[in-house]
Amino acid sequence: MNDNRNSKQNKGGRKPKLNPSIHRHVFRLTDEENAKLLSLFEASGMSNKAKFIISQVFGKEMKTVKIDKGTVDFYMRLTSFHSQFRAIGVNYNQIVKLLYRHFSEKKAAAFLYKLEKQTIELVQLCQKIIQLTEEFQAHYLKKQTKK
Repeated sequence: MNDNRNSKQNKGGRKPKLNPSIHRHVFRLTDEENAKLLSLFEASGMSNKAKFIISQVFGKEMKTVKIDKGTVDFYMRLTSFHSQFRAIGVNYNQIVKLLYRHFSEKKAAAFLYKLEKQTIELVQLCQKIIQLTEEFQAHYLKKQTKK
């Protein structure tokens, strides 16, 4: 009975790797070389420095990710503009309903005329925003291909 218990007993721990990395190599760098290595490592976005060095030694493809803070800021502000315009549209609809519900047609028409002037200004502002967005995309976001 004790023999059955011992044969089924699990050792525990992690399963051994099929091809473990057992060979170790050491090299030294100057300050300039180390700074360049670290900057390349940070630009790669990899989380493991050893894997990064191996990929460079054996010529594997390295991907670098560059984040343009200006572009990110632009899109964040553009998103906030979009949410503000949606809020304005909701408020516009509520105002029109309230005007017709609580005022006579003449008074409601007079208030709507004032609201219409403000809406025209808002439309012009939207057109300027769209124009600036298109210019930004044309200058900064489109990849220019050489022919």
